[in-house]
Amino acid sequence: MSDSAETNRFTVQPYEDVERFDVSTDVLVCGFGGAGGSAALEAALAGAEVVLFERASGSGGSTGMSSCEMYLGGSGGTSLQKELGYEDSTENMIAYLETALEERGDPEKIRTYVEGAADHYDWAVSLGVTYKPAVMLARDVVPLTDESLLFTGNERTEIFKRNAEPVPRGHVPSHEGDFGGRIFMDALTGAVEKAGVDIRYDSRVIRLLVKADGRVAGVVAREDNQERFYEARRGVVLASGGFIMNKEMTAKYIPEIHNWATPYGNPFDMGDGIRLGMAAGGSVINMDQAFLSFPLYPPAKLTNGIMVNVQGDRFVNEDAYLARLGHYSSLQDKQRVYLLVDQDDYDHPMYIERLDVVAVGDTIEEIERESGLFPEGALQETVAFYNKFAEKSEDPKFHKSPEWIKPLKAKPFALLDLSFENQTAVIMPGTKGPLTFSLGGLDTLPSGEVISVSGAVIPGLFAAGRVTAGLPRTSKGYASGMSVGDATFFGRLAGKSAASAGSSP
Repeated sequence: MSDSAETNRFTVQPYEDVERFDVSTDVLVCGFGGAGGSAALEAALAGAEVVLFERASGSGGSTGMSSCEMYLGGSGGTSLQKELGYEDSTENMIAYLETALEERGDPEKIRTYVEGAADHYDWAVSLGVTYKPAVMLARDVVPLTDESLLFTGNERTEIFKRNAEPVPRGHVPSHEGDFGGRIFMDALTGAVEKAGVDIRYDSRVIRLLVKADGRVAGVVAREDNQERFYEARRGVVLASGGFIMNKEMTAKYIPEIHNWATPYGNPFDMGDGIRLGMAAGGSVINMDQAFLSFPLYPPAKLTNGIMVNVQGDRFVNEDAYLARLGHYSSLQDKQRVYLLVDQDDYDHPMYIERLDVVAVGDTIEEIERESGLFPEGALQETVAFYNKFAEKSEDPKFHKSPEWIKPLKAKPFALLDLSFENQTAVIMPGTKGPLTFSLGGLDTLPSGEVISVSGAVIPGLFAAGRVTAGLPRTSKGYASGMSVGDATFFGRLAGKSAASAGSSP
């Protein structure tokens, strides 16, 4: 059931009206990224006949574009964590995720994920993905060297350390450079092919086939400019990505972000799976949430500075993860934010040359006057308060970790513009504002079963990845690796569930 003209382009068709099926199989999977590939593989290994549709001409999806960090731990730690001397209990990881996701988190999905995360790492290794037993402890987004374990969220910030012991949980394939997603997808694709899955590239699913009793029992796919009818004797899995590339959907569900951020994903993140699920009566949740990037680091030393808004006030602990920085920056007036640094941290030309320098001065008063941005005396008052406690390595207002606290004293000082409207050159040429992707979608059980608007399970319909509101629910609490970890983990569960689903009488 849909509520917009855009959604109405995806409809259901009565199963009973189909005169002849072109293909009849057990499980149909829509989308060959991390979620769909994982679902298809597990369904096939469970003994089901599987057809896997992909709108593009090859596998990958947004997982293939990613660094392929997976946020994993719990159960005493993954084998990689243990080898490097890190222990991570299930309750410790759950405490971190609950702190991160707050009221938007799904307790059942969180626990299911954490209890299975260590085994999920072993599954990735079993595909042939190589991980190097080395940890990168520096404050960075993704290792460009070949370490495979790193901190990818807010684990080491004071606010989170109150509730959970910090443990590095970002697991990334070993390589030099940022192409882990392709490494993983090549391995997953090989496993899917070996398992005998019937892969249909250049194939777009446009309708679900629904029986009179409400069971989803097939799809209509457009292939070679023709409609073909596929029967699913057990189930259909939707795994075709989020909706960040669909301007109509972003304008409707995330209108503010739609106006000042750059969509990040593969070209076919058009919300097809979400709209198909809605047409079949599926409920959508968390549609107003999206990931936001923020280019504060690297270099890590910029964390020693302070971020301020146009009132001259700090608004976040600067040692937060980039998505959390992006969230709080988005709440500021016109998303205008600035970074104040002193001479000690203003000597990294490779990064600094990409930012607009608003003002330089030997005093904070000069910075105020030259920038013309703040109420008179406001920035001076903010710096004076910060420096007073920084002398004692304290930050009573936002609780930045002591290792990143130092008084701003070494002149000259510089004020750098990190406003969203100025992030074009910082992120990548031709973009506007922070990079973003959607975090809302179909409401599902951990098993992958899609929940209807009435709260019941829709028989025969499953979903995983960014088609769903999965594990990650906010930019405020996002950690790198949550999406790929969620998509592949719950994709596997959806594939197993579909393979075990019985056909209706």
